Amino acid sequence: MTPTAEYVITRLFDAPRKAVWAAWTEPERFSRWFGPPPLTTPVGRITLDAWPGGVWRATLVGEEGFEVTLDGTYREVVPSARLVFTTGDPDAPGDGPASVVTVELADVEGKTEMRFHQYGVNTDDRHAEQARAGWVEFFDRLAADLERGS
Repeated sequence: MTPTAEYVITRLFDAPRKAVWAAWTEPERFSRWFGPPPLTTPVGRITLDAWPGGVWRATLVGEEGFEVTLDGTYREVVPSARLVFTTGDPDAPGDGPASVVTVELADVEGKTEMRFHQYGVNTDDRHAEQARAGWVEFFDRLAADLERGS
């Protein structure tokens, strides 16, 4: 049996929905928050083809030539409201972890509520908790970037 795990993170950002959407779909904005410090995600190493069937790819770069590329495919795109995308290939994951991510945005009293759901294939609970902790850190960076404005 393939281990699976899932979790939800809900965040309220003090920013309009279109700004949060742009942070997910525009490479210049995505590069400012995606990834853990001290890694960077250079704009030139990001592809965000946000339409159903489009590809997303981000290469995180660190010291001494360290690089890791994350990628997947968009399954559903509803502008300023909903993104569904894969990491890896959950339909044929092989031995590696893969997942489906759903990001939903809603207006809440002049702010934006983001509901992030990730369902992982070939992912045990320990790996899922590490991934969740990583996303929480990313979303802290996103909140700080949104507070600075664009």
